Amino acid sequence: MDSNQELYDVTIIGGGPIGLFTAFYSGMRELKTKVIEFLPQLGGKVSYFFPEKTIRDIGGIPGIKGEDLIKQLTEQAGTFKPSIVLGQQIAGMERMKDGTFVLSSTNGEVHHTKTIILTTGMGTLKTIKLDVKGASQYEGGNLHYAINDMRDFTDKDVVISGGGNSAVDWANELEKVARKVTIVHRKNEFSCHESDESLLKNSSVEVLTPYSIEELHGNGEKVSGITIKNAETGGLRTLSIDALIVSHGFCIDLGPIREWGLQIEEGRIVVNGDMETNIPGIFAAGDSVIHPHKLRLITGGFTEGPLALNSAKKYMDPGAGAMAMYSTHHKEFVAE
Repeated sequence: MDSNQELYDVTIIGGGPIGLFTAFYSGMRELKTKVIEFLPQLGGKVSYFFPEKTIRDIGGIPGIKGEDLIKQLTEQAGTFKPSIVLGQQIAGMERMKDGTFVLSSTNGEVHHTKTIILTTGMGTLKTIKLDVKGASQYEGGNLHYAINDMRDFTDKDVVISGGGNSAVDWANELEKVARKVTIVHRKNEFSCHESDESLLKNSSVEVLTPYSIEELHGNGEKVSGITIKNAETGGLRTLSIDALIVSHGFCIDLGPIREWGLQIEEGRIVVNGDMETNIPGIFAAGDSVIHPHKLRLITGGFTEGPLALNSAKKYMDPGAGAMAMYSTHHKEFVAE
C-alpha cells in the first residue's frame, strides 16, 4: 500500500522544534506518527533564520546554536521512527464518515489520519522586508534577513535594524566578532528579555533610538551607508556600514489552514488548556496558538506539544492514561 494511503494515529503539521518534540512524545505513547513540513528541511524558523543564534531558554541547556538544537531534536524525534514528509504544504482537510481526516497537499498528495496536531509556528515563513526604496536590490549582497555564519561579519561595521529578541540577540552575539555593531530601533523600548537588554546596554554596541532607516546608499549591489531618521525630532543621521541586518519580525500567515473553520484570534489558533481547537480531533501547539496562559518560549511549546498529544490520545481512546511514563522508565530507555 502507498504510505500516503496508510491511516496514521497522529499527523503533525509543522516540523519545527515543537513538531519534532511532539513527534518524539507521540512515539512514547506508541502512536503511529507522521510529520509533514512545508520547507525542504526540518527545523522550521530556527533552521531557516536562526541557525547561528544561541538559544538559552531551554531548561538544562545553558546555550545552544539553533542548528545544533535542530540536529538533536531531529535525532530525538527519530527514536520511534515517525514518517517524515518534507516540501509539502497542507491545504485541504476533510473529515470522513468514520471520523478520520484526509489531508490534501498543494502538490496533490493526500494523507489519512485519525487526529491532527498543528505545530505550524507562524505558518508559511515570510519575513517583514525593509520598506525602503531600492532595498530589494541589495538582498543578494550585504542586506541580510538572517545570519547563517557569524564569521561573515568578522571585523565589519554592522548595523542591525529591529528591537525584538532576535535583533538584540544578534547584536550581543555579533559584538564578539564584528569591528562595530550598531542597533537601530524605531522605539525607545526594546521588546526582548530583560537580561538580554541589560547585556546590550552594558556592551560596546551603539544603541540608536528612536530611529528608523530612511534611505540606503550603495552601488546597487552592496549597501555602503544608510540614512536614519529620529522619530521624535525628525533629525537625520548617516552611517557608513559594511553589512545591514534587518530583523523586523514575521508575518503571521497560517495559509490555507485559515479556511478550515478553526477559531482564530490575532492571527493565531485559539486552544484551551488541553490544546484542543474548536474542531474535535484537531489540536495545536507552539507559536501558532493563543490561550490565556501562553508562554512565548520554546520551552512553553515543549509543554504544549505533549499536552496536545495527550489530548489526541484521549480523543482516540477515552480509556487511555493521562500521560506517558517518564522516558527514563520507558522500555526503549531501560539500561541493560
